[in-house]
Amino acid sequence: MEKKGARREAILEILHDRGGLREGVSKEVHQETGVPEADIYGVGTFYHLLSDPDAGVRVCQGLSCKLADSDGLKARFDAEGKKSCFTACLGRCDMAPAFWDPDDEPPLVECALSPSSDAHAIDLAAADGTGYEALARATERGPDWVIDELEASGLTGRGGAGFPAHIKWRAVRNQAETERYVVLNADEGEPGTFKDREVILRRPHLVVEGLAIAAFALEAREIYVYVRGEFGRVKRELAAAIERARELGVLDDSVAWHLVDGHGAYICGEETALLEALEGRRGMPRMKPPFPVEKGFRGKPTLIQNVESIACVPAILNRGGTWFQEAGRTQPGSKLYCMSGHVVRPGVYEAPMGVTMAELLEMAGGVVGTLKAFSPGGASSGFLPADQIDVAMDFAALPKVGSMLGSAGVVVLNDTVDMVEAALNQAVFFEDESCGQCAPCRIGTQILRQMLERYLASGRDASTLEIVDDVSWGMCEASICGLGQAAALPLTSAMKHFPREFGVGTG
Repeated sequence: MEKKGARREAILEILHDRGGLREGVSKEVHQETGVPEADIYGVGTFYHLLSDPDAGVRVCQGLSCKLADSDGLKARFDAEGKKSCFTACLGRCDMAPAFWDPDDEPPLVECALSPSSDAHAIDLAAADGTGYEALARATERGPDWVIDELEASGLTGRGGAGFPAHIKWRAVRNQAETERYVVLNADEGEPGTFKDREVILRRPHLVVEGLAIAAFALEAREIYVYVRGEFGRVKRELAAAIERARELGVLDDSVAWHLVDGHGAYICGEETALLEALEGRRGMPRMKPPFPVEKGFRGKPTLIQNVESIACVPAILNRGGTWFQEAGRTQPGSKLYCMSGHVVRPGVYEAPMGVTMAELLEMAGGVVGTLKAFSPGGASSGFLPADQIDVAMDFAALPKVGSMLGSAGVVVLNDTVDMVEAALNQAVFFEDESCGQCAPCRIGTQILRQMLERYLASGRDASTLEIVDDVSWGMCEASICGLGQAAALPLTSAMKHFPREFGVGTG
């Protein structure tokens, strides 16, 4: 039984400070927080960076890194006698094959960027200004004006869901409860995605300004920034920007800022799982409704936005909602697209929403080899064949061809890739990262991985894949969150577009 006054929210921070779940640590944290020791152990084992603190160098097994021979990189570490392990995508897809050593973090190198353009809301190539003009405009014209401009802009969430931002903001503002929170989701874990990393590294003041505007408009007194645990430099850059803004007198003490480390759980990119982590629990998604705008952090109204989404706000207020609306091609605004895999210049490219894959490939210098397939929006978006390169890369067009924009983490595959192996790579990822809360996802991800392994072990006997459709249907219809709902898509899309590789038909 948890005692009244127990400091549950402090659990993860203290575990992090103690170096993870080492011997005796769970008892120490229990004594310090009042939370039962078994509960602390259960929470700690949920997060990869806490449960196995002595794993050594973590070698990325995301698809882009696999394509760049991450297996060979790990073999090299093994040959050198350096302790290492495979881990989920590290958000360094532009540096494939990537690795992360907690004791010696490799520098994040300069990545390719799109050229500057007036149609860009974020413009990563621009100098990071400290004028905070948009915040000044917001405080002068008031919260209603801010939200009206967001509505006029048509800004939708850039984290994957594509939900209209103004609806979230207005919903929080209209709550009778006056204790409100703003939460920034900077836990960038979708394989193939690294745009938020670059936004904070290159334009941290843009992010700080967007958050300050949100807190003002919603009358929130606390801002929480949940930063991916492997992104130490990202967190430091943001902390420095906040401090600089205070020195400039832009931020005052009326709003408290909290920078919180993630601890290696992909599922915490789901907004309610992120809230569970902030509250010191295992990152398991909540049933909805109620939605976070009504009952979020600590059960209070909470705005949760992705980094790219919040970074668009200053430009919208400075240049007008109509400008942003017209900056897109098929949908409002510009969009950051991550390009990795078999491309000449992996990097982040900002383009009008609705740019085609063909255009993005041209921006990235073209394909290395001959294009075979691509993943438009991270692992969750599955695969599309090369003949779909003229589809609009937006939230409306991609679902019509059986995919999704998601986080716009584009992974390019040339004709040397075995699509069975590519699908297996994604299946392993989703099984490892399932929180295990609901049976359709917990069991379904395991079955998908097992079927693919049996298929390869049997010499590619198609009968081993007979129940793929049934399993994927159950996962999509009955899983609590988007992980389970999308986890089968890499396999089902690969089977649809490359049937011969799966022993199906004559396509």
